[in-house]
Amino acid sequence: MRPWGGRNQSLLWGRPTTGGTFSGERRRGLPGNVHGMEFRYLGNSGLKISAVTYGNWLTHGSQVENDVATQCVHAALEHGITTFDTADAYANTAAERVLGEALAGQRRESLEIFTKVYWPTGPAGHNDTGLSRKHILESINGSLRRLQTDYVDLYQAHRFDYETPLEETMQAFADVVRSGKALYIGVSEWTASQIRAGVSLANQLGIQLISNQPQYSMLWRVIESEVVPASKQLGLSQIVWSPIAQGVLTGKYVPGQPAPEGSRATDQKGGANTIQRFMRDEVLSRVQELRPIADDLGLSMAQLAVAWVLQNENVASAIIGASRPAQVEDNVRAAGVQLSDDVMDRIDEVIGAVAETDPEKTSSPASRPA
Repeated sequence: MRPWGGRNQSLLWGRPTTGGTFSGERRRGLPGNVHGMEFRYLGNSGLKISAVTYGNWLTHGSQVENDVATQCVHAALEHGITTFDTADAYANTAAERVLGEALAGQRRESLEIFTKVYWPTGPAGHNDTGLSRKHILESINGSLRRLQTDYVDLYQAHRFDYETPLEETMQAFADVVRSGKALYIGVSEWTASQIRAGVSLANQLGIQLISNQPQYSMLWRVIESEVVPASKQLGLSQIVWSPIAQGVLTGKYVPGQPAPEGSRATDQKGGANTIQRFMRDEVLSRVQELRPIADDLGLSMAQLAVAWVLQNENVASAIIGASRPAQVEDNVRAAGVQLSDDVMDRIDEVIGAVAETDPEKTSSPASRPA
């Protein structure tokens, strides 16, 4: 059995039939859909989000022009995506502003808008980073202003801050929730032990910590052995980023050949650095072996990759990015795709040997970045 297990057959209408609390797995029986989109509960909460989230890391405010970014956001809306994820640090706050402008005029109640706090923003002064009370309370105000909204649905700790007492961080988040500026709290790239400590304090403070946002794909499976089991126990879901491994799982990078012009691997603004770990010939060769599997299913390589992460029942949503509207349309078709156990086994046979599974790879900077 895979580390994250199979479906929990004891769930009826999302609740255990024999008592206890909801494990954080996907609840069934109340799917809902728009344009074929699947909706899933986020953690042990009543909030539903689209199974595919539109995210603007490395794109809005940096890689693509604002008009194209707006076209991508509108394409996401047209194809049933209601959940949008950003962060104050993306393009040093510009990404939030672009997203806010692109969503202007939409019915706020029909959207789920997520943002994050931790990385340096502004001039990167000594208090412009981390999870101190000062930085959190100042950052949420800036994010709301740029996003043109009175509240965000989910406010996330972008990493764990070793320099700030966790009690201070969680109290600040609790005050953000009580002020009505955020509805729920989440974290990103926290370890299982950090998640347990955070949930314990959140419970004491009477707020809901309902999600973790980790990197997760066929090639990067470090959350499976520790983070996912802890999250299921505590009632958190995963909102995963980089489900297509920065584009590697599309198959466009061929071993022994130069990266396509204009691709992320050639982007010197940051994209090339983030994708480097996957650009080994051994990995790229294995990825090419996935093509017959995708072809047999009538899926694109990107759709197969997104569908794969959505098979993990602790995953509420997969974040996709786009530099052009057609990419949104392609990726969103993975929502609702069910891969059989045989297909999952074939993928494991192809990718398993090169997939990263070490839980120690989930980490935060030892000190606040300047």
